[in-house]
This record gives sequence, structure tokens and C-alpha cells, in this order.
Amino acid sequence: MLLLLLFAAGTASALDRLSMLSQPLPARLPLPPLIVLNYHDVRDDIRDAGRLDSTAISTDHLIAHFDWLRANGFHMVSLDDVLAAERGQRVLPDKAVLLTFDDGLLSAYTRVFPLLRAYGYPALFALEGSWMDLPAGKTFDYNGEKCGHECFVSWQQAREMQVSGLIELASHTYDLHQGIVANPQGNMMPAAVSLAYDAKQGYETAAAYRARVHADLKRSADEIEHETGRRPRAVVWPYGSFNRAAEKEAAAVGLTVSLSLDDNPAQLTVGASIPRLLISDNIGVDGLATLIYRQRVVEPQRVVQVDLDYVYDADPAQQEKNLSALLDRIKRMKPTQVWLQAYADPDGNGVVNAVYFPNRHLPMRADLFSRVAWQLRTRAGVQVYAWMPVLAFRFPQATALPSLGRSDQRKDGDHYRLAPWDPAVRRMIGEVYEDLAMHASMHGLLFSDDAYIRDTDNLGPLAGSTPAQRTQYLIDFTNELTARTREWRTQIKTARNIYARPVLEPQAEAWFAQSLPAFNAAYDYTALMAMPQLDKQPATAAWFRRLVAVVAAQPQGLDRTLFELATVDWRNGNKPVSAQVLGARIRLLQMQGARHIGYYPDNFITGHPALEAIRPYISAAEYPYRER
Repeated sequence: MLLLLLFAAGTASALDRLSMLSQPLPARLPLPPLIVLNYHDVRDDIRDAGRLDSTAISTDHLIAHFDWLRANGFHMVSLDDVLAAERGQRVLPDKAVLLTFDDGLLSAYTRVFPLLRAYGYPALFALEGSWMDLPAGKTFDYNGEKCGHECFVSWQQAREMQVSGLIELASHTYDLHQGIVANPQGNMMPAAVSLAYDAKQGYETAAAYRARVHADLKRSADEIEHETGRRPRAVVWPYGSFNRAAEKEAAAVGLTVSLSLDDNPAQLTVGASIPRLLISDNIGVDGLATLIYRQRVVEPQRVVQVDLDYVYDADPAQQEKNLSALLDRIKRMKPTQVWLQAYADPDGNGVVNAVYFPNRHLPMRADLFSRVAWQLRTRAGVQVYAWMPVLAFRFPQATALPSLGRSDQRKDGDHYRLAPWDPAVRRMIGEVYEDLAMHASMHGLLFSDDAYIRDTDNLGPLAGSTPAQRTQYLIDFTNELTARTREWRTQIKTARNIYARPVLEPQAEAWFAQSLPAFNAAYDYTALMAMPQLDKQPATAAWFRRLVAVVAAQPQGLDRTLFELATVDWRNGNKPVSAQVLGARIRLLQMQGARHIGYYPDNFITGHPALEAIRPYISAAEYPYRER
């Protein structure tokens, strides 16, 4: 009540300061065994170029980077050093750094190569064949400039750099560094990881996609070998986007080393893609230090969960208006992630009868998820997680599949759930997840709240199992779904809903097959439904404090757990929860130590919660208040 009175009195700023003072310091992790930096163009007219070419760096800043790395005990290593360390044949020095330069721009020869020789630093240069091979007089747009082959290194220059012993050449593909039309709405997505879409023929098949990628990578590797006498062993994926299907085609032509763009720490694991840190915005040494050491910090997440049913409309014009409203709201709100519904649930029972993407087993209400997810990513700048059920599916052509319930109807508030021990169930659900990943770009998966098993369910071969065994059984099933998804979206992260009751009452694991310690060990995030109304509990400050305390007592509890609040009181006639009350609850959670916060649902059609009222609490912006 005190918190609400403070907000009502207009003293939110005082509470903000109190919240910041009471926050624990960010969790810090050790530096990874390898840091990989990714540069692009190096130029002296950076002030003129910076407006369009955000990945360019000035020559003086690159020199400052090299000086800072040396002065602070970092050691430059070659790709050969890295691969030998992965095989256990060599030990990398402490604070090892691999330098990489993409696109094969002329500055790699005129500016970078002389500096590498002066410092004695090795590096990896990635060449894009079609740009080097442009016919005389032909140009294309490269970050706002018209570029012909003269913008890029020649093969003679590439050979000279390779002969020096400092430079290893890698494939940046032959002609996959571009966007292709990847959905009916015409969104351009990375060619290396997207199924091409044609208005007449529909989507490219998986086999055609693999053949296209294989042919391109073979052409690139063959050309580099022909021109330099040495076949490349590494592929540097355009835009950092790759998948396992593409990696398999790369390996088939000799490109067995894969490099991406990712803030995840690099690990010395044989066969694993090597993530790199993108150097952008002409950062100086302070920015470089922040980029490197940020890997040691668990970044707070701010999540808004959205029903795609609110975007869908049978009228295409109205659907676009709905999408514009969502994009404008999320862009102004600035959360870090949007958890976006990928299935259709217009009746609100949580059971999948149709989905928003092409697939083998369910009706497609509209080919919409890909469009909305890509627009949120590129226009609103957020990461998008595909929100999907785990067991609550009804397949029209397979109505005899066994279920966990004693009847075909939802009972006592439970979801209708298929039996995960049935091979046909596992196969069909797995194929739906794989089809989602084939057709849509996404950063992660949210496994929904239907993933539970009651001890009173029809357990089949799980009869007699312990609650912990059933918990692990469902974890293993979601891991199987993740593996199917990662064939096409290898870099995705995972989150899974958990009810509050098994967190507050560990003995309730028998009723849910859910466990906070097990979830935190299995997923990137555990999405804890901090919604007391689901358990018919009063939403008191004591309830929220106790919830955070229990989470904090678990290893990595606060680092892995996201507290998700409800914007609607479902136990009280679906009455909206005001933005002021939500804000007070968010601040209360933060003052107890919660790092990751979210809410569901966001109704962008009606504007609930009120944007300007909720933005200071859910935004990840440095200054989340409205500027006047």
C-alpha cells in the first residue's frame, strides 16, 4: 500500500533511486578463454562515412585498439592457434584475442595489413567472391556507397597478404552476403539462412535450399584455392547468421570452421561455431573495453509478451495497421525482448488448432509470424522469442493420438495435452517446431505453460515414476524440440514457463513436473509466472518478496529467472491491472534483487498497459522517460 501511495503522490523518481541503491551488483563471470573481435572497413573519413557505415572504424581508433590490447595484457592468436587449442594440442595464452576482418575491403590491404605487420599481429580475413569479381563498371550499394571491384582487394593483394604468414583467408561465401525475399510480404532476410519465397512457386524446398548453399560455398572455396593455392578451412557467415544445415554444406566442401556474430562467450569446443564481437560505431578504447568485459555481466532482460492473435485480421489493410501499432509501441517502449505467439488461439484455451507459419501438420491461419518477428527485430530493435506450446496440440489428421487427460476435454483449468511418451506425438510436434524454424527468423523459444504432468494424469509408461523423473522427462522432450529447431536456427536461446506454486512449494513438483533448480540448469531463462491470481492468492507485497527470496536461494537463481507479471486479473472478471500497480510490483521485485522482468499480455490495440505509465518500468533504455 505504501508503494502505491508513493506512486499516486508522484514520487516515482524517489522510488527509482531507492531501487537502484538496493540493487545487487551485476553478476560477473570470468573472461572466456578466447575473445574474437570483428572489424570491417578502416578509413580516415569516418565522420563522413559513419552516418551510413556503422561498422567502419577510423585508422587512429584501430591503432588505439591495438595499443590498448597490448598494454592490457591481451595476446593476439591465429586461427591455427585456436584450432590446436580446441584439439588439446596447444594452450592459448591468457586473454587470447583473435582478430577478424570481413568483406575483403581494400582497406584490409592498404591500412590493416601494414598495421598487422608493424605489431606482429595475426588475423583472419574473410573474402566475398562476387564482390571481388564484379565486372568493370558494375557497382552495387555497399553501406550507402556505390562500390565496384575497386572497393575490394584484388587476388594479387590477397596472395601477398597470405604469403606474409600473418593472414589466413576465409570464405565469406561467394554471393550469399545479401538479402532474399523470404515471406509473402516481401521481407528481405539473410540468403544463407532463409528459404527463398516466390509469389508463384511458394517457398524454396529444404533440399533446394541446401543445394543453393552448397553450390555457393563450393564456388567460394574453389576460387580461393585456385587464386591463392590454399583451400580455405573457415567460413565467416554473412551477418553472423548460420544454421546447422548450412554448416553441413560448408563442411562438405572443406569449410569445417564456422564463425558467427554473437555476444555469447567463445568456448574451445571442437566443431562449435566461434562467436565474435562486432566492432561498430567507431568505438574507442573505452567502448572496446566495455564490449569485452560486458561478457562478464549478466545483462538484465525486459520482456513484453504479445499475442499474435491481436495482430491478425482477415482484412490485410487492418492487419497492417495492427502491426504498425505494435511496432510503434514496442519501439517507443524499448524492451530487450518480445515473446511473440507463433500459434493461433482465438478462443483462449491454450490449445493449438492452427499456427501462423507453414507446416506439415496444422492449418495455417495466416503466414504471419515471420513477417511480424522480422519487423520487430529490424524496426523495433528487439530480440524475438517464438512462444509455442509443448503438449497442447490438436492435429486434425491424427485425432486418435493419446492424451494425458482422462478425457478429451479441458478439466479443472487444465490444458488438453498430448502424451509425450507416444512416438507419433513426439515426431509430429517436433516437425511443427522444425517447420517454424525453417520459415522464420527468431532469437529464441519460449516453451509455454502447458508443459506439465499431473500425478493424476494418464501416465502410460511413466506410471510409477517419481516427480523428479517426470520433470526431467519433460525437460528432455523440450531439449529434443530445441535440437529440431537448431537445425535451422542454431543460435536460439530457450526459456520455459514455470508456475509459482512448485517454486514456493517444492512438494508441488508432483502436481506439475516442474522444478526451478532443474529449469535453471536446462534453459537460458526460466519464465516464472509471478501471478498470484493463478493460485487464487492475494497479490500482496509479502507474496512477491517471498517469491524472490526463494529464487535467490537457488544457484544462479536471479541470473536465470525472469519474473513475469500479469496485466489482467483473470480471477476477477479479467479486470485490467493498472500500469501504476504493475510499476509498483516491478519496483518491489527489483528492490528484492530480481534482475529480469516481464509482463503478459501487452494489448497494443487498446493501449494497455498505458505506454507512458509503464515505459519507465519495463524499458531497457538508458533514459526511459518521455522527453519533452
